[in-house]
Amino acid sequence: MDFGFCRLVPMKKHLRIVITAAVPVLLLGMLYLRGRSAAVVQQDSGYRVVMGTFSRVVVIAPSQRVADRCIAEALEIPNRIEALMSYHRDDSELSKINRYAAQGPVPVSELTFEVLQKAIQFSRLSDGAFDVTVGPLVDLWRQAGRTNEAPTEQALAEARCKVGSEKLILDEKNRTVRFAVEGMRVDLGGIAKGYAVDQCVEAMQKHGALGGLVDLGGNIRCFGQPPQGQQHWRIGLQDPRVAPDEFAGPGPLLVLNLMNQSVATSGDYRRFVNVQGQRQSHVIDTTTGKGADKLASDTIIAVDATTADALSTAVNVLGQEKGLALIERLPSVEAILIPAGTEISLVYSDGARTYLAPGPEINEPENGKQDSARVRQ
Repeated sequence: MDFGFCRLVPMKKHLRIVITAAVPVLLLGMLYLRGRSAAVVQQDSGYRVVMGTFSRVVVIAPSQRVADRCIAEALEIPNRIEALMSYHRDDSELSKINRYAAQGPVPVSELTFEVLQKAIQFSRLSDGAFDVTVGPLVDLWRQAGRTNEAPTEQALAEARCKVGSEKLILDEKNRTVRFAVEGMRVDLGGIAKGYAVDQCVEAMQKHGALGGLVDLGGNIRCFGQPPQGQQHWRIGLQDPRVAPDEFAGPGPLLVLNLMNQSVATSGDYRRFVNVQGQRQSHVIDTTTGKGADKLASDTIIAVDATTADALSTAVNVLGQEKGLALIERLPSVEAILIPAGTEISLVYSDGARTYLAPGPEINEPENGKQDSARVRQ
């Protein structure tokens, strides 16, 4: 049977300093069968540029009409989310919040308010490792990328004083947002794409899809009936050492068999800024004000894409020990970590191996979640 492997590249996460704004960052790929059953229609949207990154939708539907409707809706929803939550568009609702919320309460849409509520929940869950108020630090490092001058420790300290989800004040009754500190800025880059994927899946299910997959910049969620001849949706995890121009080269490190689940990855190997010869990840550690550097990448498997998106950022900041401790506390969430370094090794949460497809890519450790699975060269 003919399988196609497509590498999916997310624009992740908080810091959009890197010049390759619409270039894939995180490499997750989907392996799917290109055939079609006589009883159902399988349709692939192909890649489109949505929310500044590549998007793809695959749908299994009972008719061509249903398939077309699902594809159209799933490709349109991210545009609506971007119009509300883009950090870079001056006319977005988020930009309005960032301009006026320090002066007083700003009314927002139901969708934006829901994402902000979820963001605060994930910040509390991760002890601040995930924090959408990271905007002042984002802006500092964006400027550093343009000037090739690293922020001073004083500038970092001043920016950090404007960061913290406890300074983000939400009024549920009036659905308003207010900042407690002048100069705060919210960046939803670590959660908005996952939320958009969940909205797409919900719409596809509502319109009658039997199964499907939505990929938005590497934030992936699959549901229902997989492609013909497969028992699962198959997602490939890419080697972070592969250069951006080598997408057609080596195969994935491993393949995940998923059903009704989401997957997202964070790391510094696709999106970073070089300042005075030092690489700073786009994922910011708010305790230092600098790029997270403990993991080359982390992949989160969760029930929904919002959770996978936010937790992949949190774990990337926390590192191996604290990140795994967080994941092990959460039901229906697993993680695969690649520690920073020149050699690739994989570290799994307790239940992560159950999702691995059989294959020669990985030498499995014999015991313990702290053991590393070495990749065959």
